[in-house]
Amino acid sequence: MFGFFCILIIMKKRILQVITALILIASLAYSCNTSKTAISINDTEKEAFTKTEGDTITINDEESEYEIIIIEPGFNFWLQSVAHSQGYYTQSYLENRNAIWVTEWNQRVLQFNRYDPNLYEMRINYSQGIDYGYEVNYKLYNYFIYFQRKYNQRLGTFIPRI
Repeated sequence: MFGFFCILIIMKKRILQVITALILIASLAYSCNTSKTAISINDTEKEAFTKTEGDTITINDEESEYEIIIIEPGFNFWLQSVAHSQGYYTQSYLENRNAIWVTEWNQRVLQFNRYDPNLYEMRINYSQGIDYGYEVNYKLYNYFIYFQRKYNQRLGTFIPRI
């Protein structure tokens, strides 16, 4: 009888330890969960996001042969009224962010059953080792900011701020 009682006490201690461990793991997992910060959008951005006319922006650098064409309603208005002016960022900053965002964009294009194929229609051919020039990087960077803010997407760990 005493042996059975000891086994029962040991089992209760084990169960208590397991429950305590599960509670600790669950609380750790909950506390490590990343919180999404709400992005505040001003009236000028709202106006740009609600435009329905198609803007066609050709992004090219006069010194290079590279070009990007963006057809997105409101982007040109947003670029001129909301985005930081050219020269605000360094080219290396723009290239680093663009490389991260292009990689994530291209992965989402391939995962059309997970991500909206209407948002991620085409791959972007961008290689980090090529000098596309400041203007191409500037406008591509700002398109990613615009896109993330308008469609409430996150292409990386960075919050798309202006």
